[in-house]
Amino acid sequence: MTADEPGSEPDPGPDVDLRAMQASIEGTEPLVNAVTNAVTTNDVANTVLHWGGLPVMSDDVREVADMVATAQACLLNMGDVSEDGEETMLTAGRAANDAGIPVVLDPVGVGATPTRTDVAKRLAAELDVAVVKGNYGEISALTGEGATVRGVESVGEYDGIGRTAIACARETGAAVVASGEVDVVADAESAYEVRAGDPMLGRIVGTGCMLGAALSVVAPSLDDPLSAALAGTCAFGLVAERAANGEYGEYAGPASYKTAFLDAMAGFDETGGEDADSRIRRVARAE
Repeated sequence: MTADEPGSEPDPGPDVDLRAMQASIEGTEPLVNAVTNAVTTNDVANTVLHWGGLPVMSDDVREVADMVATAQACLLNMGDVSEDGEETMLTAGRAANDAGIPVVLDPVGVGATPTRTDVAKRLAAELDVAVVKGNYGEISALTGEGATVRGVESVGEYDGIGRTAIACARETGAAVVASGEVDVVADAESAYEVRAGDPMLGRIVGTGCMLGAALSVVAPSLDDPLSAALAGTCAFGLVAERAANGEYGEYAGPASYKTAFLDAMAGFDETGGEDADSRIRRVARAE
């Protein structure tokens, strides 16, 4: 793996057209079946809805395959881990693969315990996954590299996250989103920084789950998983910035910011917005 030379001309990589993304979502209104966790179920559902999709949260192994067969995308979020949940996610993912619809995998907390690591690796190995979304520590742990995951939070330094994301993409065959202070999106050939977002996202429980939900809405709207991952991650960060720039309560605290963030998501309009390419540049590539 090599990194681009410092100061070199930024390479935006694949064409990222937020207007086309938004138009496609509005035209298809994708139904997303989310197998997710109890902590953020409502946030995930609202993200799908505000982003332009339709949420359904079927997680009963007896019906989930039938529900997924009617959907346009499937989100698998490992926030809650159980034997039943593992089988439900596998059943949902297989149904999505049979239907030819994208699977977005959010391996929440992988690396925190051996159980979570085993479940995440099984899902990644047995399913055809379009997008893997995790924080720096989770993506590193899924790839088998050293990582510190405390609960579901990533701690520690990850100077080589671009190269790690490429390695994860090669192992899983998916586009990879490593979320952090600067988000990194990769396929098997290149990794890109996406410089959009706001520190307030880190003060709200569940924004990582919400990013996974946003990506599950975008994934069926664009043909290429890497373009979908870049566009969805960039748009999510722009929403975070716009929420921070508005007035969101006397104390400007995380609870009122969350409301502003959901409002900004519902009002997201890129018909006259900025060019996403200015926020994206390649930071590493495979040799």
